[in-house]
Amino acid sequence: MTKTVHTDSAPAAIGPYSQAVVTGGLVFTSGQIPIDPATGNVEAVGIEAQTEQVMRNLGEVLRAAGSDFTMAVKTTCFLADIGDFAAFNGVYAKYFTSKPARSCVAVKDLPKGVLVEVEVIAEVQ
Repeated sequence: MTKTVHTDSAPAAIGPYSQAVVTGGLVFTSGQIPIDPATGNVEAVGIEAQTEQVMRNLGEVLRAAGSDFTMAVKTTCFLADIGDFAAFNGVYAKYFTSKPARSCVAVKDLPKGVLVEVEVIAEVQ
């Protein structure tokens, strides 16, 4: 059985997709960008601040799905500039302490001109 996840504590989808889907004991989050759910805008400036907002958003989506960062098994990370890799890792490491499998790539553009987007696959309770 597949369950669609939605929480008002994270940004609403900006397209025809869900914040996350739970199936087969796993939650698959959509990519989160640093939108402040209170304003609907990108308020954070710089890679560290934007990554912190992405992690807050992911935490809320994971919580709504019955999961958390410690249950992550795989992440996919997108950076607008690979030069931000070390700074991104500094923030990322505070949240993903269980060190799930990960891909991290630089891309040409991200929605709304943000610097970072992260998606997660995690177990659910």
